[in-house]
Amino acid sequence: MSSELRSRILVAVVGLPVGCLAAYLGGWYLAGLVALLAAVAAHEFYSLASAKSAQPLGWFGIPAAVVLVLAAQHDLVFAEWGGRALALLMVLGLLTSAAVVFNRKIEEAPLLSASATVSGALYTGGTLSFAVFLRNLPETQGAFPTEPWEGPLLLIFPLCVTWAGDTAAYFAGRRLGRVRLAPRISPGKTVEGGIAGLAGAVAAGFCAGLLLEGYQNFPVTPLAGAAIGLALGVAGQVGDLAISMLKREAGVKDSGSLLRGHGGALDRFDGLFFTIPLAYALLLLVQ
Repeated sequence: MSSELRSRILVAVVGLPVGCLAAYLGGWYLAGLVALLAAVAAHEFYSLASAKSAQPLGWFGIPAAVVLVLAAQHDLVFAEWGGRALALLMVLGLLTSAAVVFNRKIEEAPLLSASATVSGALYTGGTLSFAVFLRNLPETQGAFPTEPWEGPLLLIFPLCVTWAGDTAAYFAGRRLGRVRLAPRISPGKTVEGGIAGLAGAVAAGFCAGLLLEGYQNFPVTPLAGAAIGLALGVAGQVGDLAISMLKREAGVKDSGSLLRGHGGALDRFDGLFFTIPLAYALLLLVQ
């Protein structure tokens, strides 16, 4: 068994039950877990940026990523959170711009350093905040009373679709892969694996629709679930390639050491930074 496969099994065995429990409990339990993940991912993002000429200010960016998630739990509605998030990112941009001007240690690429600080907070805390919005979507849309599992299933939906697509792409790519998908970014990715990943995401989305169509407040039909699964499958692969591109530019194999020897949070959850916000938008559209 390869180290990559062991890592995937470890994440599935530990991560899926923890994620499902947090999704069911919701509230500050979920927000705290997501905020912790955002903090670790932001730290790894800034480490990758620091490998080149940028010197992002993590002591500004990491707390900002955490606050973005916690603010989502405070507001629960995207329209209200959006104003706070924009204000926070503007303040973060101004603070980092001022800091790089007066910080003598940052002599090279000060503008790039400030931009990387804001981008890291948005890429991690900003995107993962939508996990909170998904969990509370039935309540915030005025659906009362809600079923106990309706909100959790809406959040588990993109998690399972992303995992299914990633797993199918991994096994199909190893057994059938011949044509390189993006050789300059990630030589291990193949077209065959990508197609299998999309098929796995569509199948998972269809199965999710079978579960969600029975709910009265926020139903999702199997056909709509399959269509959303296809879109999330594409987004998940783009997220995977995006992190691979950052790692290649930084000249490192792994984004971090969250799982010793098996990579960091950006490695293991790369697709979720794209699929969770997209799932929120698409689930609203199908209604």
